[in-house]
Amino acid sequence: MISAPRRIAFVGNALPRRCGIATFTTDLQAAVAAGNRDVRTAVVAMNDHGQTYDYPPVVAHRIRDDIVADYVRAAEALNADGTDLVCLQHEFGIFGGEAGGHVLAFLSRLRMPVVTTLHTVLADPPPAHKAVLQAVVDASTRVVVMARMARDLLLDVYGVPASKIDVIAHGIPDRAFAEPDADKATLGFAGRPVVLTFGLLSPNKGIEVMIDAMPSILAAAPDTVYVVLGATHPNLVRHEGEAYRERLQARTRDRGVQDNVVFLDRFVDLPTLLSFIGMCDVYATPYLSEAQMTSGTLAYSFGLGKAVVSTPYWHARELLADGRGVLVPFGDAVAIGREIADLLRDTPRRDAMRRRAHADGRSMVWARVAEAHMNVFAVARRDHRIARTAGTATARMLGGEGAPPDLRTDHLLVMCDDTGLFQHAVHDLPDRSHGYCVDDNARALLLSCALGTGGEVPLPETLTARFAAFLQHAWNPDVGRFRNFMGFDRRWLDDAGSEDSHGRALWALGTCARDDRSPSRRRWAAELFALALPAALAFGSPRAQAFVLLGLDGHCAAVPGDDASWRARDRLADALSCRLSAGSTADRVWFEAGLSYDNARLPQALIVSGVATGSATMVARGLGSLAWLNDAQTGPAGQFRPAGSEGFLDVGRPPRAFDQQPLDATATVAANLAAFAVDRDPRWIAAATAAYAWFHGANDLSAELADLGTGACRDGLHRDRPNENRGGESLVSYLGATADVRRFARAAAADRGRAFRPLAVPA
Repeated sequence: MISAPRRIAFVGNALPRRCGIATFTTDLQAAVAAGNRDVRTAVVAMNDHGQTYDYPPVVAHRIRDDIVADYVRAAEALNADGTDLVCLQHEFGIFGGEAGGHVLAFLSRLRMPVVTTLHTVLADPPPAHKAVLQAVVDASTRVVVMARMARDLLLDVYGVPASKIDVIAHGIPDRAFAEPDADKATLGFAGRPVVLTFGLLSPNKGIEVMIDAMPSILAAAPDTVYVVLGATHPNLVRHEGEAYRERLQARTRDRGVQDNVVFLDRFVDLPTLLSFIGMCDVYATPYLSEAQMTSGTLAYSFGLGKAVVSTPYWHARELLADGRGVLVPFGDAVAIGREIADLLRDTPRRDAMRRRAHADGRSMVWARVAEAHMNVFAVARRDHRIARTAGTATARMLGGEGAPPDLRTDHLLVMCDDTGLFQHAVHDLPDRSHGYCVDDNARALLLSCALGTGGEVPLPETLTARFAAFLQHAWNPDVGRFRNFMGFDRRWLDDAGSEDSHGRALWALGTCARDDRSPSRRRWAAELFALALPAALAFGSPRAQAFVLLGLDGHCAAVPGDDASWRARDRLADALSCRLSAGSTADRVWFEAGLSYDNARLPQALIVSGVATGSATMVARGLGSLAWLNDAQTGPAGQFRPAGSEGFLDVGRPPRAFDQQPLDATATVAANLAAFAVDRDPRWIAAATAAYAWFHGANDLSAELADLGTGACRDGLHRDRPNENRGGESLVSYLGATADVRRFARAAAADRGRAFRPLAVPA
C-alpha cells in the first residue's frame, strides 16, 4: 500500500539565515509538521561562506557549503537515523562546487527516496549547470516545481520524464481578507496610498525602474509612498557593503522623490511582514529578467489579496494571467507608473482585483501546500520501492549479485490431490467446491516440463503424471475437444471447454512432446496433440491461436516429419498476423481494439513462430506488437501495470489498472525473454524485469504478492489490496515466471564474458 513517510528531513537554507530559500524551507517543514502530528521532521541547514547561525532545535544537522565531507557526513547520519524521505530545496547558489555540484556527494549516498524542489530552472543553462541539474534530477525520486513553465523546461531542455514532475504552488500564510487601513495606522502610514516591494535587495529586482516611475505616480496620487522593505542581499554586502542601497537612495534624490520613497533595511519576522503586506494598496515586482521561476514575495502578496503590478517574469506571467494582476514590459518606467497610478485612482477596479487574488490564493495556503507535498512524498516512497525492487530483479535476472529466488513448490503440493491441481483456494487452503480445470492442469504440465529441462529440481513423477492424466481424461473424442471444468466429485461439468482452454491444452501437449523427461509421455503427448489439433484450425480467438502456435513450436520440433502440423502453424501464424494488421491503427499496434488477459502470449507466438519458420517479417511484427504492449503496460513510475479485468477489451480507452492478474506478469516475462533471444536490445530485459518484479512489490500498491518460502502467490491486485486467496492459476503463473527468470540467469551467467549473438532469422 502507498504510505506516507514518518521521518522526513528537509534540506536547504533555514531561518534565521536571511534568504527566500531559508524562509521557504522553514515554512514547509513547519506546515508539514503542523498537519501531520505523527510525522517527525528535521532540517539539515546549509551554512554559507563560513557563516554560523543560531538555529532552533528542529535543525538536526548543518552542512558548510564548501566542505564536501559535511555533505557525506549528513547523508550517512540520515541513513543511520532511519529517515524515510529527504526533501531537498535546490538552488544552484546555496551549494558549493562548480554549479553547486557538491550536493551530488550528498545525494549519491542517500538510501531513502528524495523529493527535490527546484527553485531555479534555467532555459539556456551553461553546460555545467545543466549537467548538475540533470544529475540532481536523476538522483531524485520525484521533482517539484512551482510553475508550469518550469515543468515545460524540464521536459524540453533537460529531458526529464513528465511522470517524474509535480507542480505545487508556492505556499503562503493563511490570512483573512482585510482592508489596509488598520495596518497602515500601526506602521505609521495612515491615510496614504502605499506601494510596496519587499525582499532582499539586489540589482536584478528592478527597484531603479520603480524609482523612475514615482514622478508619474505622484502626479496622479501626490501622497503616495513607495516602501522598499528588505535588507541588502548578504552576498552583495560581502562584496560591496551597502553601496547598492546608497545608489538607490541617491537615485531618489536625483528624481526628486526622496520624501516619497522609504527604505527599510530590515529582515522582518512573519507577523511583521504580514502587516507590511496588509497595509499596501499595490504590490510591485519590477524584476528585470524573465528568468525568475519562483517568487515568494509575489506569491505572498497575491495570496493575501493585493493588487499586483509586475514585469512578465515566468512566475508572474502564470500567476497574474487572465486579469488576476497587471503585467508591464521589463524596464518600462512609464508603463509601470501609468498602471500603478490607474489602480490607485480606480478603487473599485483595485478592490475587485484584490478580492479575486485572495480567493484564488486559498489553494496556496501552507496547509494545502503541505498536504500536496505529503501526497508526493507517499508516491515517492512507492516509486523508490518500485525502482529498488526492479533493480534487485534486474541483478537476479542477469545472474549478478543476488541469485534468482529459489523455486519452492510447497504450496503446489498443498494445492494438488490425486486428481490434479485444484482451481481455487480460500487464502492458502484448496477450495474443493470449485474443483479442477484443464486450464490450470495444462499450466502445471508446462511448469513440470520447464523444471525437467536441467538446472532445476524436477517435480515428483507422480505429480507430473497426474497433470498429464488430467488432460488425457479431459479429451472428449465424441466432439474432438477438451472438456474444461471438473467438480470435486470428478464429474465433468461441460462436454467441451472454451477455445482458449483447448488451445492451452495443445500448448502443454506440444511442449510435453518436446521437453518431458519421460520418452513414453513424450510419445503420448505427440499423439494426443495430433488428435486435438484439427479442431483448433477453425478457432477465432486470438489467444487460442497463440496458445496453439506455442504448442506447435514444441510439437514440430519433436515430430519434424509431421507435415500437417507445419501447415497448421503456417495457417495459424498467418491468421494471427492478419489479425494484427486489422487491429492496428496509427497509435495502436495490436491484435484487437482493446486489451484482455494473457496479452503478451500473442506477440510471443509470432516471435517463436517466426524464428522457427525463418520469417523475419513475422518476428518483426511480433517485436513491434510487444513493444507497444510494453508501453501500454508501464505505469507512471515505470512499474509493470497490466490491463485490469475491470476493463478487458474496452474499445478506445486506456487499459484500466485493476484488477491485475499474475498470469499477465508471467506472459510478459516469457514474451520479452523470447524477444531478447532474437534481438539483444536491453529494453526487452527491462520489460521482463519490471513484470517479474511485480510479484515482489514493484506494483501499484507496493504489495508483496509471492511467498518466497512456499511458492504461493496471491490471486491479484485490487484497487485497495491484494487478493489474499492463492489459487492454482496464480501459483503456477508465479512458479513459471520464476523458472523462466532462473533459466535466463543461468544462460546469462554462462555467456558472461562472451558477446551475445542474436538468433539467426533468415529474411
